[in-house]
Amino acid sequence: MRTLWKWFPDTIDARVRFFAWASLISQIVIIGTGGAVRLTGSGLGCPTWPQCTAESYVTTPEMGLHGVIEFANRLLTFVLVLIAIGMFLMVVRQRLERPELLRLSVALGLGIPGQAVIGGITVLTDLNPYVVGLHYLLSAVLVGLAAVLLYRVRVGRSSGRSVVPSALSATLWALLVALAASVVMGIITTGSGPHAGDGGAARNGLNSELLQHIHAWPSYAVFGLSVIAVIWAIRVSVPRLRRTLVATVVVVVAQIGIGLFQARNGLPELAVGIHMVLASVIVALVVSALLATREEVPAQG
Repeated sequence: MRTLWKWFPDTIDARVRFFAWASLISQIVIIGTGGAVRLTGSGLGCPTWPQCTAESYVTTPEMGLHGVIEFANRLLTFVLVLIAIGMFLMVVRQRLERPELLRLSVALGLGIPGQAVIGGITVLTDLNPYVVGLHYLLSAVLVGLAAVLLYRVRVGRSSGRSVVPSALSATLWALLVALAASVVMGIITTGSGPHAGDGGAARNGLNSELLQHIHAWPSYAVFGLSVIAVIWAIRVSVPRLRRTLVATVVVVVAQIGIGLFQARNGLPELAVGIHMVLASVIVALVVSALLATREEVPAQG
């Protein structure tokens, strides 16, 4: 046991970085697979929870492709659990020197069963659009947590001292607020649209066309604020912030383009799925940009 304990890293090394990257990537991937469940009409492929049917925990041949798709998405949750356990073990020996890594790994790990429970409620409520929306919203929060964890692993601790003008920090916080509003409005808009996850699932009954326009407003604010921030960052000697904001602008432009395409072409499934995934990527980038405004205490190892 003592030998095993010593095997766990006591400083940041390739193993820690691997699990930090895996934490973020897996949280984004499960948003994509969850979108695939919904967009293929497989939301009730397993009609109950935690079992797949009343008699079986796994999909049966009678359930067809929809059952396979929904069950595969459920299995991916166990992959996330294994990654979360691995991440915890990679930082547990560093709990005194890097307590923030341990806290972040625990918070991320606890979010996974919480997400699974909400997913179960989603099934048990026959894909209630508001519960489905909560499911995505928690996923976005977990992506943000994973982005913080990865940043702290790659860059190190923060001294808490700002290295950019206060107005730029305020712009980035406004960007995060606009992004949150865009995500929430996207969730509500999706709840009024055709992709319910199952042919018999209820919609929220709101005007989908009107909501698409309202959803666009905070999205354009995200674009405008990200452009302002990147122009400002060019004048600030913080290369990491500049690179992150340039990437943010690129992804936001792609996201707006896909959003316009899907709205004008009847919401094709693939475009909607890409739109969902890119939203989570933007969350990770904006969170990372905010972290880059603080002075870094370089990571060891």
